[in-house]
Amino acid sequence: MKVLILGGTGEGRLLASELMTGGLSVVSSLAGRVSSPRLPVGDLRVGGFGGAAGLAEYLRTEGIFAVVDATHPFAERITANAAAACRTTETPLLVLHRPAWHPAPGDNWTLTPDIPAAAAQIAPLPPHTNVLVTTGRQETSAFAGLPQRFIMRAVERPDGELPDHCEILLDRGPFTLEGERRLFAAKDVHKLVTKNSGGPMTAAKLTAARERGIEVIMVQRPALPESVETVDDVGAAVAWLARLGAN
Repeated sequence: MKVLILGGTGEGRLLASELMTGGLSVVSSLAGRVSSPRLPVGDLRVGGFGGAAGLAEYLRTEGIFAVVDATHPFAERITANAAAACRTTETPLLVLHRPAWHPAPGDNWTLTPDIPAAAAQIAPLPPHTNVLVTTGRQETSAFAGLPQRFIMRAVERPDGELPDHCEILLDRGPFTLEGERRLFAAKDVHKLVTKNSGGPMTAAKLTAARERGIEVIMVQRPALPESVETVDDVGAAVAWLARLGAN
């Protein structure tokens, strides 16, 4: 029985390894947006399917038994296409998303629904405000034209318009608390803008912000399609597949 993992995350790679160890046939699909991704074990395909219809055709022609969407929690379009394709083909679908972050005592979070709303929180601040942005390389144009000083950290160089006063930091987690403390101090960070990606690999920045009394502009996760089953760890995904009879 062949399982399709929509991957690109650490959870997707770990799930592929667990399923391969258990003797399942696994295909991991990566969107191809990162030039040097960390690759999972097993069969691999890179690139889009051509929307929900293209994915549905792939599920049929490849005889996919079940789909596990282990994409980034903000990969909204991919998740919507997966839900539509699986409904059309009656293929079981599970969404595997790592647990979201929650504020701890001492945190100062402002929740926003999307990146443009986060940029609107920054817009009225004084021009000398130093803003660390860790929302990835997309949607940077939301901050273009703002007068504040931005430090934008991403795995690869942002592909959109940038603010006039902007420093690009190319880096990939996991990030340590000591490293984040050094970054916040060296750049004299006043505000942090981030997505609620969850997981431990990039959580240290939240602790560093808390220690310095810095406000975090937290972009909330998009809503999942209705009636989609979800789990928040790899073990639960393996158990779901076992209940379906994938063995």
